[in-house]
Amino acid sequence: MDHEQIIPYLKELELEASEENISYVLEKWDGIRSELETFYRNRDQKSTLHLMKKGIGYFVKFLYWSNDRQVDSKEPTPLNQFEIKPVNLEERLTYILQRPNLFHSYRQLTELFTEQEKLFAKKNIVKKRLDQKG
Repeated sequence: MDHEQIIPYLKELELEASEENISYVLEKWDGIRSELETFYRNRDQKSTLHLMKKGIGYFVKFLYWSNDRQVDSKEPTPLNQFEIKPVNLEERLTYILQRPNLFHSYRQLTELFTEQEKLFAKKNIVKKRLDQKG
C-alpha cells in the first residue's frame, strides 16, 4: 500500500484534534461507529462516506500514537514500519480506502480498531511488567 493514500484522511482531522491522546480517538470512533451502524442498518450507504473518512483518519492516528509516533501528514510513516499493527494491515486498509462506503469496509475498519486496541493493551501490560522488574 502506498502510504501517501492516507494523507487526505490525516489532513481532514488535523484541525479537529483538540486533545491528542488515544482515549480521545477511541471515544470519537465509538460515536462514529454508532452513527455508521444506524446508516448501514437503514441501508443508507450514501450517508456513510464522510463518517467513514473520519473513522479511517482516527484509525490512522490511533495506529501512529499506539506505536509512539507523531502523526505527520507531510511525511507519513510507511505502515510496514509500525511495530504493533493488525495482521494484513496494508491489504485491509487498501481495501477500505478503495471502497470506503461499503458495509464490508466498515466491518474491516471496526475489526482493525478492535485488533489495534488489543495489541496496544498488550504492549502496555508488557511495558508495565518490564518497568516493575527494572
